[in-house]
Amino acid sequence: MLARLGLPLSLLLFAALASLLIALGVGSAQISPGQIWEVALSHIGQGEGDALARTMVMELRLPRALSAFAVGGLLAVAGALMQVLLRNPLADPYVLGLSGGASIGALAAMLGGLGGLAISSSAFGGALFSTFLVFGLAHGSGGWTPSRLLLTGVVVAAGWGAVITLMLAMSPAERLPGMLYWLMGDLSYARTPWPPLLLLLATCVVLIPLGRSLNVLARGPQQAAALGVAVRPLEWCIYIVASLLTAAAVTTAGSIGFVGLVVPHMLRLLLGNDQRLILPACALAGGTLLVLADTLARTMIAPEQLPVGVITALLGVPTFLFLLYRSR
Repeated sequence: MLARLGLPLSLLLFAALASLLIALGVGSAQISPGQIWEVALSHIGQGEGDALARTMVMELRLPRALSAFAVGGLLAVAGALMQVLLRNPLADPYVLGLSGGASIGALAAMLGGLGGLAISSSAFGGALFSTFLVFGLAHGSGGWTPSRLLLTGVVVAAGWGAVITLMLAMSPAERLPGMLYWLMGDLSYARTPWPPLLLLLATCVVLIPLGRSLNVLARGPQQAAALGVAVRPLEWCIYIVASLLTAAAVTTAGSIGFVGLVVPHMLRLLLGNDQRLILPACALAGGTLLVLADTLARTMIAPEQLPVGVITALLGVPTFLFLLYRSR
C-alpha cells in the first residue's frame, strides 16, 4: 500500500520542487540554480550571496511562488472534495457560488477605496457569507441532497454574477483595471504564503485518515451508511472544509478557474479513485500547475504581466476537453 502511494507522490513532489526552482530562476532577470543555492545559504547565515539576487528571490519571487503553490493546492483539494460530496466529476470549488460572494466582498472594498488586508478580509467574509447562504437555502426546513445543494449553488452563483456586473458598470473608470484583474485571478500582490500553505498541510493531514470513508461515500450515501459511515456528519465536514479552502484561495489570489476542475479529474483518470492518494496528489499537482502558470503569466509578455487566471483558462479548456474525449 505504501509503495503504491509513494511512487506517484514522490514523482509529484519532484515536479513541485522543479516548478518552484523554475519560478525562482525565470523572470525579467535570469537567476541560475547556483545563484539560488548561494541565496539559500546566505539566508541561513552560511555565506554571502549576491544582494540583488537575494532581494529578487527572497522578497519577490519566493513569496509569490509559494502563494501560487498554496492556492493551486487548495483549489485542487477543494475540487476533489466537491466532486466526492456532489458525486459529480464536473463539480469544482466555485460551483456553489463561493467565488461570487468573495468577489462582491473584494469589489466592495475596492470601491470604498480600501486596499491590502481590507480587500482580503472582505473577500473572505463574502465567501463565508455565500457558504452559509447556499447551505441555509439548500437545507430549508428539511434535509439537503447533493442535487439540491448543487442547484442552489448554481442559482446563487448566477445572482452573484449579476451583482458583480452591476458593480462593474457603476464603478469609476480608474478602479476598473484593478477590479478586473482581481476577478481574473492575480498573484501580483500575494506576499503572505504561509497561512494558506499551513492550511493546505493541515487539511491533508486531517483528511488522509478519512480516505476510506470518502471512498465509500463516493459510491453513494446508502452504501456508505450500510458500511457504518456517519454520512451526514461526513458530508457536513466535506462541505465546510471545501468551502474554507476555496475561501482562503480566493482571498489570496482572486478567482482562478479550472485548477479545481481539471487537476482532480486528470489525477482520477491516471491514479484511480482512492482518496488517500488523490487528495495529497491534488495538493502537489494543483500547486505545481499554478506555479508554472504564474511563471508563464509574468514572463510571456514581459515586462507586462498577465492575470494567472487567463493562463489557467487557456491551458484548462483544451486539457479538459481532451480528458473528456479520452474518458469516453
